[in-house]
Amino acid sequence: MAAPRPPPLGGPGGGPGGSGGAAPAAGAPAGVSMRMFHGEVFLGEMEVFPMKQGGEGGLPFPSNEIRVSHLSPPSERCPPLAILQTIAPFSVRCKLQSKLMPPLPSLHRLYLVCFNEFKSAVVVVGDEELHLVAMPTKSEKAPCFWCCSARSGLYASSVRMLNLRCLAIVFDLDETLIVANTMKSFEDRIEMLSRRMDVEDDPVRIAGMSAEIKRYIEDKELLKEFIDTDTVTDNGKIVGTQKEEVQPVSGGQERVFRPVIRLPERNAILTRINPEIRDTSVFVKLRPAWEELRSYLTAKGRKRFEVYVCTMAERDYALEMWRLLDPEGNLINPQQLSERITCVKSGSKKSLQNVFRDRGCHPKMAMVIDDRLNVWDDKDQHRVHVVPAYIPYYAPQAEMANAVPVLCVARNVACNVRGGFFREFDENLLRKVFELFYENGLLDLPYAPDVGDYLVCEDTNFVPSNKDQAPIPEGMRGAEVEKRLNGQLYRGEQREGQQMSSSTRSPDDEGMSFRGTGAGRNVQPNGGALAIAPSVFVTVLQEIGRLCDSKVEFRSTVSNGKSMQFSVEVLFSNEKIGVGIGKTRDEAQVQAAEKALQNLESSYLSFVAPIAGVPNKDSRKSPGSGNGFLEDVTCSDVDISMHEPSGSTLKQDHSNNLDKLSSVMSLIREHCLDDQQVVFRDQVQNSSPARIEEYHFQVELAGQILGRGSGSDRDIAKLLAAEEALKTLKSTSDPQIKKYLRPVRCNG
Repeated sequence: MAAPRPPPLGGPGGGPGGSGGAAPAAGAPAGVSMRMFHGEVFLGEMEVFPMKQGGEGGLPFPSNEIRVSHLSPPSERCPPLAILQTIAPFSVRCKLQSKLMPPLPSLHRLYLVCFNEFKSAVVVVGDEELHLVAMPTKSEKAPCFWCCSARSGLYASSVRMLNLRCLAIVFDLDETLIVANTMKSFEDRIEMLSRRMDVEDDPVRIAGMSAEIKRYIEDKELLKEFIDTDTVTDNGKIVGTQKEEVQPVSGGQERVFRPVIRLPERNAILTRINPEIRDTSVFVKLRPAWEELRSYLTAKGRKRFEVYVCTMAERDYALEMWRLLDPEGNLINPQQLSERITCVKSGSKKSLQNVFRDRGCHPKMAMVIDDRLNVWDDKDQHRVHVVPAYIPYYAPQAEMANAVPVLCVARNVACNVRGGFFREFDENLLRKVFELFYENGLLDLPYAPDVGDYLVCEDTNFVPSNKDQAPIPEGMRGAEVEKRLNGQLYRGEQREGQQMSSSTRSPDDEGMSFRGTGAGRNVQPNGGALAIAPSVFVTVLQEIGRLCDSKVEFRSTVSNGKSMQFSVEVLFSNEKIGVGIGKTRDEAQVQAAEKALQNLESSYLSFVAPIAGVPNKDSRKSPGSGNGFLEDVTCSDVDISMHEPSGSTLKQDHSNNLDKLSSVMSLIREHCLDDQQVVFRDQVQNSSPARIEEYHFQVELAGQILGRGSGSDRDIAKLLAAEEALKTLKSTSDPQIKKYLRPVRCNG
């Protein structure tokens, strides 16, 4: 993961001096003498150097005094400079060095604590935190610091997330995860469809509208029965309500119990927003595969993502919808709901800065799941994974039209984003940060990963023919929600004319309403399946990766030339298997996925299937029964390279080696807390053209080499490296390795 860390003071080599040292190099910014305190304890005189020539603005300390208020939380694996470069890139304001030689013991102790325990000394200036980062130095013996600025509170939350390998995910609600209706909205939709049928001549469209009306009426009757009797009759069986306790809303202190009926086979829930007013009853349809996506986010008790919600719906409604989606509070702690659910007013843009107003996360570490892109601030749009709108009444079969349901694709995207982000963090950012010295400059800082770098958008849009009509709005509009929650009855004629006049809506009218026109819909006008799926090549490639227990990752870049072309690489278990170039990111991605599939078809699948434990006879089995999911190990975070065989058929000893390798790697993963840290490194060495290739492999855990193997056969070299790594894990006493291992169970 990273090179060995240099000693804090008096490291090897002299090297050129920068702005550090008691005698700065010629042309370097002049230093300013300041007194430094920890609380009220005097630490000594410091020489402060701005990062830029003449940069008076780079000396941020008030009254020319450095007063440390506290130390930052310790970090298990991430040095402070790596964290600060992630959440506040290139924010180094100045450098500090002790003037006294030797320094006062109190200053020397502070420096060593910060350096060895991955802490920073924090100076609070208004709404800003100045983090003094202890740096190693090439030549001087004095304690040296870099001073970086960050928004108050952001560092502490980011330390926790980066140590846990955790990112943030933000969900929209309406037509992304759910569709909700009241009696009034059901009646409006039925009436609107009936009027369309009266002027329609096409028998195919009439049949589609008739089927859609039937679906509305069926759910409307269930809701009416719930309102009248607190029961519903589902397939001849009477189902009664359950009283579910909810967190008080609108500042109330009394315990609130709502009558709720859950119908899992229908993916439906009936609830009453105001338990005292039956007219506030709502019929909610949950998007298929939500349970699988939710399970991934919290699988095995390991939190992969911190969850947030951003919606344009009314707040009390949003709180209840999320409670129905997460009844046990596993994704969002009930005590955090008020700050984790953001309701945006009509006419405003959604933004991650608003979502993270409590400084719980930096936008660079967050991805969004939403059915619309244009409701988000421009600077956040590259972090949005756009899903097709959920329209169960217009196109009830759309969700299952593909081998992988919409929310399963979203789950795979989230998995790839997390893997790509932390691979860049480990292999580039951490490694280079550990190589930096006090004498380095601002431009020596490495690039920090951004979730948007790994979120390659998938094409989910199509343009229907001009004769296709857009589906009518599904779910309630925001104004209706607000009135319903306040217990006000709705008169039918209030919105009828408005809804009939337009089948579209503006970007700022998101709350419980239809999302856009037919041009953005992946549906057919007969209530059938999606007209076009997310890129077939991309979806199939991701499914192959899941079946083979291998990570599929897309990496994209933009050329600097005038033509502005996009390039996308496909990595399969960390090995590049396809490259695509196009005028758009989507075009390049599809081309890369197509080429990758061609490579897999010719030589790869027969090799990786035995490792994944997938029998050939099941390789074409439809995943529909599992909603596109295997066990949690699928789409795992293991990053182990696999390579193609030398011939078209595999010999018996080759198969045995693969079986052994699979078993050994399973044991290695069982020992590790986070198997994303396990990496195979390989290199083919040829001393001359006449010599046979010799393969060299090594297994690393978080940058620490566990085992090496070599041989003329690729599989034997990998197996030898894996076996040595397993022995190391079983016998190691190295604390740098043991902190990544699961605790040893004691029998008895």
